[in-house]
Amino acid sequence: MSCYFYILYSEILDRFYIGHTCDSPGQRLKKHLSNHKGFTGRTADWKLVYQEEYPDKVGAYARERKVKSWKSRKKIKELIES
Repeated sequence: MSCYFYILYSEILDRFYIGHTCDSPGQRLKKHLSNHKGFTGRTADWKLVYQEEYPDKVGAYARERKVKSWKSRKKIKELIES
């Protein structure tokens, strides 16, 4: 079972969302775009801008926590552009 680390971007909010999933990133994006309470429910223009595949949830979650620990928009943009 593959799991994924992913980054979404909203132009309306000019914000990134960083997460992980063991669904396909496309399936997870559909959930983010659905009308729900929560950070990504505030707008429906999220786009998948980056993803990495991992063999298990542990690796994907570790990568999510690592990137979130950067607290740097510049470093996130560099990752996406690499």
